[in-house]
Amino acid sequence: MKGILGRKRGMTEVFTTDGKLIPVTVIEVDENVVSQVKTKDTDGYDAIQLATVDKKEKRSNKPEIGHLKKASAGPKRFLKEIRGADVSNYAVGDKLKADVFTAGEMVDVTGTSKGKGFQGVIKRYNQSRGPMSHGSQYHRGVGSMGTMLPMRVLPGKKLPGHMGNEQVTIQNLEVIKVDLENNVILIKGSVPGPKNSLVLVRTAVKSGDKKCNPVELVVYEEDVPTEEVIEETIETINEELAEENTNEETSQETEN
Repeated sequence: MKGILGRKRGMTEVFTTDGKLIPVTVIEVDENVVSQVKTKDTDGYDAIQLATVDKKEKRSNKPEIGHLKKASAGPKRFLKEIRGADVSNYAVGDKLKADVFTAGEMVDVTGTSKGKGFQGVIKRYNQSRGPMSHGSQYHRGVGSMGTMLPMRVLPGKKLPGHMGNEQVTIQNLEVIKVDLENNVILIKGSVPGPKNSLVLVRTAVKSGDKKCNPVELVVYEEDVPTEEVIEETIETINEELAEENTNEETSQETEN
């Protein structure tokens, strides 16, 4: 088990060499610091704690500063624990980047879903409304609130309430590309949460050993002209200008 913290920057699309379009989510990975390593001997289970995104020291308390000082790092905004990690591969103070994962790996992505506010049962649970005409007194209500016998609302009844803003995990997503130069990970499909929200990317629980063949993407390269090409174009432009000047001179002489 391995993982990393990142920020969801939005969605885009990439193309494979065989002409397929793949929608991907761009996850930007700031530098992750291993702030703590837990083992079965000391804590009862194996885990690593990751810290990311710097924050001002005046916004931190002494325990936070002292905890991260052991990892030779400043105060961090987010700390997250990953259980089941191979602790023998990590040490306090290690810095992780996007190359933790490679193209073709299967991952689970955890984030906080978008908050929709207080919503009714039709939007929240996709229930159907009643007829809107012919004297109907039922339109967008919650339906039956319980039978006559219990004389109360049964537990689990779907009612209006706060929709969204919950921790959601989408499993078995494929890593399409890892761009270490820009420190981003491209993951196939959608990821929970709004833009700039924190997400946790970790090895897939159900298919962690499974690895897809990495797809070959179309690479767009800018044609930067060389010095020779630039000199040739300048020479051709100068020749054309010289020809134009000679033509104008000859035309003026004939007119005179």
